[in-house]
Amino acid sequence: MDKKNMMEDLAREGAEKGGFTGTWLYAEKGEIISMGAAGWRDPEDTLPVQVDSIFDLASVSKQFTAAAVMLLKRRGLLDLEDEVTKFFPEIPYKGVTIRHLLNHTGGLPDYMDWVDETARKENRIPGNDIIVRFLCECGEEPAFAPGEEWEYSNTGYCLLAQIVEKAAGVPFEAFMQEHIFEPAGMTSTHVCHRRKDHLTIENLAYGMLLELGSSQYVLPDDSAESAYVVTLDGASGDGLVHTNVLDLLTWDRALREEKVLTKEEQELMYTPVILNNGEMGRDEDEEGDPGYGFGWEILGDPEQGLVVFHSGGWPGYSTWYERYIDEDKVFVLLSCRDPKDERAYQSFCKGMKAIVKGEEPDPIHCIEELMVKDPDRSGWDVFCGQYDFGEANFRIEEIIRKDKDLYAKVFYRDNRYELKLYPLGEKTFGIKDLDGDITFDEDGLTLWEETHKKL
Repeated sequence: MDKKNMMEDLAREGAEKGGFTGTWLYAEKGEIISMGAAGWRDPEDTLPVQVDSIFDLASVSKQFTAAAVMLLKRRGLLDLEDEVTKFFPEIPYKGVTIRHLLNHTGGLPDYMDWVDETARKENRIPGNDIIVRFLCECGEEPAFAPGEEWEYSNTGYCLLAQIVEKAAGVPFEAFMQEHIFEPAGMTSTHVCHRRKDHLTIENLAYGMLLELGSSQYVLPDDSAESAYVVTLDGASGDGLVHTNVLDLLTWDRALREEKVLTKEEQELMYTPVILNNGEMGRDEDEEGDPGYGFGWEILGDPEQGLVVFHSGGWPGYSTWYERYIDEDKVFVLLSCRDPKDERAYQSFCKGMKAIVKGEEPDPIHCIEELMVKDPDRSGWDVFCGQYDFGEANFRIEEIIRKDKDLYAKVFYRDNRYELKLYPLGEKTFGIKDLDGDITFDEDGLTLWEETHKKL
């Protein structure tokens, strides 16, 4: 199959339907099969995205933090079974080891809200050392005992960055540059705190977002719901590696050629975590419920062999890095704008991944194409009313009718929005901002497999 042209056509369609702004790269055995860019990279829509444009990788950064830990392990400066209290005795969470942090089984509380609130009170952007202060002062109980459960933890990776800094005796950012990025040949890659350190990054693809129900892009710095990108900009370890698709291909080759990590060290990183009860820890949010190693999610594909990957998300950015170990393939997808239609974006991503596997992609559909064109509205009034969504971060509080259409009154991140519902069936509706159906029945409504009763 002609993967090059198929990817180019799909990316063009994705961009036209409001589903994709960014870059992609697909390579086999180190040779680029398809690579390209779509859309604008600046707030004024004057600079096109280029294949060498720089993106914030968000959580795809975690594999680099894990790699730094493996290098220090090789040097004997730390051990995977070391408890975090060996490096920071003041931390009150006992029994949590470096291994627990690497594979998200430490049970530590999430740092983001506390650090955001503290930074606002103190009117500053704190450095990553605040993670230790957070763990000492927050007063929160652990979510579970170490190794008992699996729960994705940004806190754990920020703490790993502090441990790297303490064990190596140099700033985390400097260690990453000297011992990870430079040996790998990644000349465009850095850990950047561009807001905290007032940096201007040449050829940056600015992450732009759409607030719920809006059609206008804004910088997250200027958004009420996402301004934490400023207060959390001093964090390290869980994100903020900035790079491009070309350097991520270079990283893939550096791993294969063992320029930074040995084959044995990589195999250890690709080993799924086993919980204390003998079961595999899994990320149920990802398709296939993959296992998790050290900074990598892991799938054993019956046809493709071992596949390791990671996704990333930060206001305005969505990233994907996927390596086929046995077949020597790598696929990178970096997006710098929220999609105008979430279904178009999800179907675009699914289609690109299908091409990587040698499968025909399904067409990209936006919600206007999927909606019922002339629905029977006579029974819609019964859907109107208030609903009990508990204390969920995103919750539908009320369904109302405006003129002939239905709207959902939504509460999200301390803000309220009115979002139009698009009819997809007799009792099924969609929202442009969501990749999920809302289904009404006699009990209430169901969203993301959760039923919420009508009040």
